[in-house]
Amino acid sequence: MLLLITVFVFFSSVWLALFLSKQITRPVEALADAMNEIARGRYGRRVTAMATGEMGDLVHSFNHMAGDLESSRHVAESAKAQLTAANLAVEERRRELETIIETIPSGVVTLDSAGVVLQANRAFAALMGIKKNAPQPGARIENLLPAECAEDLAGTIRRGSRMGAASTEVEFHAHGRTVHLAITSARLELGRGQVGSVLVVEDTTELLRAQRQLAWKEVAQQVAHEIKNPLTPIALSAERIGRHLDRAQPDSPNIIRKCSEVILGCVGTLRTLVDQFSALAQFPAPQPRACDINQIVEAALALFSGRIEEITVQRNLTPELPPVMADAESIRRALANLIDNAAEAMQGSLLRVLGLRTALSEDGAAIEVTVSDTGSGLTDEIRERLFLPFYSTKRRGTGLGLSIAAKIVQEHGGSISAEPNEPKGARFLVRLPLMEASAEPASAAAAEKSAKGIA
Repeated sequence: MLLLITVFVFFSSVWLALFLSKQITRPVEALADAMNEIARGRYGRRVTAMATGEMGDLVHSFNHMAGDLESSRHVAESAKAQLTAANLAVEERRRELETIIETIPSGVVTLDSAGVVLQANRAFAALMGIKKNAPQPGARIENLLPAECAEDLAGTIRRGSRMGAASTEVEFHAHGRTVHLAITSARLELGRGQVGSVLVVEDTTELLRAQRQLAWKEVAQQVAHEIKNPLTPIALSAERIGRHLDRAQPDSPNIIRKCSEVILGCVGTLRTLVDQFSALAQFPAPQPRACDINQIVEAALALFSGRIEEITVQRNLTPELPPVMADAESIRRALANLIDNAAEAMQGSLLRVLGLRTALSEDGAAIEVTVSDTGSGLTDEIRERLFLPFYSTKRRGTGLGLSIAAKIVQEHGGSISAEPNEPKGARFLVRLPLMEASAEPASAAAAEKSAKGIA
């Protein structure tokens, strides 16, 4: 009996031990298998083994974790698909943009903050005469353009970085012909706090030639019209004089005298027109000397004393500017034309503010004089033809004022340009080289004029 009881207790203990051990080992084995499946990427696997107590909590937590992993995987796959589609779209847009940039006729160049070329299209290489296979990236932009354009280009890039965008026009000689380029510089954010520039270069040689031909055609028509107007009263007066000479009536002397006055007046009109037109081709020899640009500006403004009282004049003249080598009378005449043009442009404006500003240029090589107004402003078409002879947007005048002003400034080795004014109106920028920089060109110009006079 004792033996049977001992055997029974022994087998019962073994069975109970096996049962209790399986309650632990089965969930653990199931957890291990499930972990291996999930490690292989099968996130849908779950533990179905029955367990109680802490082991049951562990199985429940594992299944919950597996469900979260499966949801996260679906979200990640969806995000990956969206990211892949977005990358493909961006890549497609990039290829389209590169294709557009490479095929447009305008030259496009991207620069870093130091002026080093990052990328340039084929049109720019063609404009500069660079071979298609030449390694453009890494070169400095001033080495790709002619030396005479370097100063204007550097100033345009600086203005573009400061103002967002800026434009200039340069002229140089290459391959036996004169080339005109319109260059626009815009600020470019390169990322990581770095700022560069993008240049758009257009060859405007043919366009300017066509515009000048059209403008000179209009000039010829205008001159013919201005000459034809006085001819009619001259002819009528001459016929009237002839009739009274034949009849010899008592009032004939008075009528002949009046007709003579009409003829003389018309001849004076024609002489004024011819003198103004010839002034474009021949100016009196300038007498350059060291001048204070602020005094010249004040002298030009004094010519309009009592004539622009309804206009608010804002002076911003920088004191103690370096002197310029110039003919004070010629520069005063040029500035007076600009002031008169600005005053006329504001005739129909409610806000009439005339701005006069002098300052040293950013590169320190020239003095800049700015004449601004709050008129109707300038369109692109007007800006392109503004300095051509007999082109005028005013209700009065012959259209020679700005042409004469531009010629005077160019004779002094300077430049003149028209820009939009903020918040409205137009702004004329006159740039005159300093005395040291302009002494040599002025001497050369005087020598050349003397040689022509001797010839």
